Amino acid sequence: MSERPPPLHRIPPAIAAVEDYRPFARERLGEAAWAYFDGAAADETTAADNRAAFGRLRLAGRVLADLAGGDTALTLFGQTLAHPIVLAPVAYQTLAHPDGERASALAAAAMGGAMVVSTQAGLTLEEIAAATPAPLWFQLYIQTDRAFTRRLVGRAEAAGYRALVVTVDAPVSGVRNREQRAGFALPPGVEAVNLRGLQAPPAAAAGRIAFGTPLLEQAPTWRDLDWLRSITTLPILAKGILCADDATRAIAHGVDGVIVSNHGGRTLDTLPATIDALPAVAAAVGGRVPLLLDGGIRRGTDVLKALALGASAVLIGRPYVYGLAAAGASGVAHVLQILRTELELAMALTGRRRLADVDATTIWRG
Repeated sequence: MSERPPPLHRIPPAIAAVEDYRPFARERLGEAAWAYFDGAAADETTAADNRAAFGRLRLAGRVLADLAGGDTALTLFGQTLAHPIVLAPVAYQTLAHPDGERASALAAAAMGGAMVVSTQAGLTLEEIAAATPAPLWFQLYIQTDRAFTRRLVGRAEAAGYRALVVTVDAPVSGVRNREQRAGFALPPGVEAVNLRGLQAPPAAAAGRIAFGTPLLEQAPTWRDLDWLRSITTLPILAKGILCADDATRAIAHGVDGVIVSNHGGRTLDTLPATIDALPAVAAAVGGRVPLLLDGGIRRGTDVLKALALGASAVLIGRPYVYGLAAAGASGVAHVLQILRTELELAMALTGRRRLADVDATTIWRG
């Protein structure tokens, strides 16, 4: 087996678009790690449709607009960001690059953006926070051990995290056949370090598959959002909403933001593409809280389409992991630079000077 090439020290001209990083990342990741980061659930239909759905939308070009003084700045939860592209929570980033989440956080800071740190990060939430001035949000899986979960929240608060992003769409993992075929397992030295000390739930009784197991019997419910709201003053975002009724209910239970997401197609296959689900959720939210979209972003035009259909910002996952695997912090920063450049050009060519000017008329209706 040939040795994999080291991370890039210079970005080659061949990398002109975000997707150009993908083959460079593939060369630097083993089969199992590639299956983990690039793969999705079952037949990976939803993962593919997340991207394809953006291609079904067309933008409405506008001419002779006054573009003087334009920018992409916004304020989210009291934080001023240079652009509406947030790094999504991705677990085990030290599997992609030795610097892991530290490199991603540094890149977010360099590009004036924010990052959501995974509960299952390969580095402690404290050392990631200490490495960067970027606004950091903490992604939280509510554990079966609620006391442990409370301590995680306290650690995030003490480390200066600005918001909690609660993943609500994954009480169990999806059927990840690509990982199964590749025999994925975490190698020595890679672990969810922030979960050290967490006691595993009791083993399932004989004959039980999912229902009736401790994992599902103790899975989070709407009551846990109420509980979480009672133990923290940080803004809470619910990530994993696809249904308008769920968005309305989440707001009623005290969340401060909603993230339309299907977990990158990694949980239940054949869910709708997030950009297809966005308009109905946006209508239900009605501007009461910020609305973000996660899933399928590969171009600045994708970002613009999401904003036009009601999102305040977007999250990216796989694209920056490709950059991380290929070139470390420089690769992640370059991914953000590419997307922001493409967004600004798309805004200019659709006559939109600022993000507040982006609305439904940005989409061509024929």
